[in-house]
Amino acid sequence: MRDKEKNRHRRAGEASGEKTPSPSPSPSSSPPPISIPDGWIEIGTIVAPQGLDGEIRVYPDTDFPERFEVPGTRWLLRPNQAEPQAVELLSGRYVQGKNLYIIELAGVENRNQVEELRGCKLIVPESDRPQLGEDEYHVVDLINLPVFMQESGELLGTVVDVLPAGNDLLEVQLHSAKDEEQKTRDKKQKTVLIPFVKAIVPIVDLEIRRIEITPPSGLLEI
Repeated sequence: MRDKEKNRHRRAGEASGEKTPSPSPSPSSSPPPISIPDGWIEIGTIVAPQGLDGEIRVYPDTDFPERFEVPGTRWLLRPNQAEPQAVELLSGRYVQGKNLYIIELAGVENRNQVEELRGCKLIVPESDRPQLGEDEYHVVDLINLPVFMQESGELLGTVVDVLPAGNDLLEVQLHSAKDEEQKTRDKKQKTVLIPFVKAIVPIVDLEIRRIEITPPSGLLEI
C-alpha cells in the first residue's frame, strides 16, 4: 500500500467527526489508478486548467504547503508510465475554501497543455520528506504498524489508514481473533477507528514498530 504525504500531530482532547473529503470524479469518468513507484511520495493530483494561460489546478495530498508554494524541482507521473518526469515549479498559491492550489510549471503555457496533464500525479522522493516536530508523524510511517492494548499487551490489529478529522483517526484492521468476534455482530465490519490523540494513543514507537492504545470504555464495541 502506497501512502500520500501527510504529517499527523497527536493533540490532547476529543476527536471531532468533521471531515472534508476532496471532490472526486464520477466512477464512469475516473481515469485508471496510478501506481506510485517505491521510493516516491504522492503530493498532489492535477485536476483541471485554471484560465487560458497554462495555470494548473492541483488537489493536494500533502500537509506541507511549501510543496506548491516554493519554486523548484518536482516530478510528474503520468498514467500508465512507471518513470516520473522532472518538472520545474515556478509558482503556486492556495485557494481558500476549495482545498486546491493553482500552480505554474515551466513549459506549460496554455490550456491545451494542461488538459494533457489532467489526472497526472505530482510526486517527490521519500528522501525529501520534511522534518517533523515532537509527536508528529508521516502517515507512511504509521501504515502497517501493529496496535496493542497497553494494559493487557493484546494485539488489536494493524493500522491500514489515517483518516483526516478534527483529530485524525487511525483505521485499524482487526487481528483475526478479534475480527471473527466482530463478524458475528456485523459481517461488514473489519476495522475500528481510533482517535489519534495522546490520551488514547500514548505510545508510538517507530523504531520497534509498535503502537499502544488505552481506549475508553465502549470505543472498540462497534
